[in-house]
Amino acid sequence: MKNSGNETTDRLWGGRFRAEPAPELTAFSRSDERFFRLAPYDLAGSRAHARELERAGILDAGELGQLLAGIDRLEAAVKAGTVKPSARDEDVHTFLERVLTEWLGPVGGKLRAGRSRNDQAANDLKLYLRDKGRAMAGLVLDLQAALVAQAHQHVETLSAGFTHLQPAQPVVFAHHLLAHAQALYRDIDRLRDWDRRTARSPLGAAALAGSAICVHPELSAAELGYDAPCENSIDAVGTRDHVAEFLFVTGMMTVNISRLAEEICVWTSRQFRWVELDDAYATGSSIMPQKKNPDIAELARGKAGRLIGNLTGLLSTLKSLPLAYNRDLAEDKASVIDSLDTLDLVLPAMAGMIRTMRVNVAELRRQAPLGFTLATEVADWLALGGVPFSTAHEITGALVRACEERGIELSEATPELIAAVDERLKPAVLERLTLEAAVAARVGYGGTAPARVKEQIARLEAGLEAQAAWAADYRGPRC
Repeated sequence: MKNSGNETTDRLWGGRFRAEPAPELTAFSRSDERFFRLAPYDLAGSRAHARELERAGILDAGELGQLLAGIDRLEAAVKAGTVKPSARDEDVHTFLERVLTEWLGPVGGKLRAGRSRNDQAANDLKLYLRDKGRAMAGLVLDLQAALVAQAHQHVETLSAGFTHLQPAQPVVFAHHLLAHAQALYRDIDRLRDWDRRTARSPLGAAALAGSAICVHPELSAAELGYDAPCENSIDAVGTRDHVAEFLFVTGMMTVNISRLAEEICVWTSRQFRWVELDDAYATGSSIMPQKKNPDIAELARGKAGRLIGNLTGLLSTLKSLPLAYNRDLAEDKASVIDSLDTLDLVLPAMAGMIRTMRVNVAELRRQAPLGFTLATEVADWLALGGVPFSTAHEITGALVRACEERGIELSEATPELIAAVDERLKPAVLERLTLEAAVAARVGYGGTAPARVKEQIARLEAGLEAQAAWAADYRGPRC
């Protein structure tokens, strides 16, 4: 590559400039080292672009063969680490074109015709996200599998359900675990929905107006696993809402993981004693020998703030950017790479912790009725007998107060005590004041009755199978 002064340059631009870039500009302009990991996706786009150049008559069949062989060789070399970017390579596009031109001579230089770094950059990141999004879904499915496996073991395990972090009503522990699984299930569904909107190829948009050479972008789109080209070439290179949406999905996912992590911290506390973590998934203290800390849960909880920050940062960058491309958009890669790298650590650790934790069934049952969690059973019994619920609520509150004064739980109330509270309370209500009766009564769809929970597990497992099939069924490049 030559500049206007016939001096060798590794840049993809510079013909109209009389001076070399200042060192400060070079240092500031060069891509983050992490961005060079997009090389396999850039090369995949280059394969599709090379075929488009043959269709346009820029390359003949022999030159196309040379380019494709060179791209394959370069991809293997990058993967093996035998070819690496130099300090002079401004970005992944410069790096790969430089090597191809060194290897293939003028044929390598032909590859730039009909495209711009603008559509290349947009395409590289889309391919990367569509590929890594499916890999991330696989890690979420592993965490889901751990939750479902625990749920299978605890369909009959009775525990307290909470609101406001106060004991509220009895549930089976599987039902509580599955609430977390359902949130993660929606996260994968959000990812699938994101992918449907993102499956549009920016190749052929060139700098912004479209290419006068690459006039069949639908063929390149199909080769790379997209559904179609982008509808608008300006939008194709100047918009990153798909990146912001991806960051929302990952941010929401870590928020859901953080809520599970917080409960693990609570459940493993000495005050709760619901769960014991496997030694392999807990840490100790440097000063207190007795400590067993839920560090995985705490670290995962902390990472949620980081991923929320990545979303907020990119949205702030995108605000008020004029169309089409602006260099500000280079910030897109830092956000998503950091989020994906973080989840690559969080998800396997959380899955292992959940899979190996031991649930203290006896302690859960002992605590389940404490705090008058059976009070709603009394109010419901009265309402089913024709007492207006507002009145039933007051009667039940009076019964709770009477039990508190005597230091007993509702299940310990005697026929004489309930009759003294209100004549509408009959001994038959005492039959409802058991944990088994309370959960068995919740037989509506989505309720905590064990039979319903078993059905929920079956439906969830079928849904997870469909999500796993989606994650595996990707027609684009996987790197």
